[in-house]
Amino acid sequence: MFSAAEVAQFKRDGYIVARALAAPGDCAAIRAIAQRDLAAAKPPVEYETDTKYPGAPASLDAPGGRTVRRLLQACARDPVIVRWATQPAIAGRLKQLIGPQVELSQVHHNCVMTKNPSYSSVTNWHQDIRYWSFTRPELVSVWLALGREYFENGCLLVLPGSHVMDFGPQQMDEALFLRPDVEANKPLIVELEPGDVLFFHCRTLHAAGNNQTADTKFSVVFTYRAADNLPLAGSRSASLPGIPL
Repeated sequence: MFSAAEVAQFKRDGYIVARALAAPGDCAAIRAIAQRDLAAAKPPVEYETDTKYPGAPASLDAPGGRTVRRLLQACARDPVIVRWATQPAIAGRLKQLIGPQVELSQVHHNCVMTKNPSYSSVTNWHQDIRYWSFTRPELVSVWLALGREYFENGCLLVLPGSHVMDFGPQQMDEALFLRPDVEANKPLIVELEPGDVLFFHCRTLHAAGNNQTADTKFSVVFTYRAADNLPLAGSRSASLPGIPL
């Protein structure tokens, strides 16, 4: 469980890191599954070119066009993954942050993030809630580092307190990414060791650079909501049932 001070930090900053929350054996097992499915490009996947992010290959036929960015539907890939994502150590902390009944969304995130050293793209500043459709914008994502994450290999950057800020249209581009040329955007680099778990609010602004090292970076990320925070009928967010914790 989080301490009272940690819960207060999350409410203030919109994120918190639980260091070494995942056991080395769990990290190794999930990483092995990720490497297996990445080598086979086992569907469903999202390619770098699909993202249209800065630095992504222009098309599937361009050099690096078949570089996988996300292995989608992580919980359906192996029971090891869904057990980790629904374990008491995760569920207990989430219940402190969003309520006594929690469900894992199978639509949003629920993926293994891979960052290839040759063809990885840059993710500009954004809030995950921008394309999600729920009764309340109060979801929490859980990001597990399967290896070391640092600036050079494209770790996450976050803007503390941005989950409670309102942003004018002049601060966003047409894709609802925060403009990087605004002086007020002061990033904080979130470096993670294997097994560290980042909990962050769906309105917390975050970004990530490309991978400038020789090794592929692996992470796994899931998104959770309170059971009474229902997806809007007919939206993509309602297209798959949640997994109760």
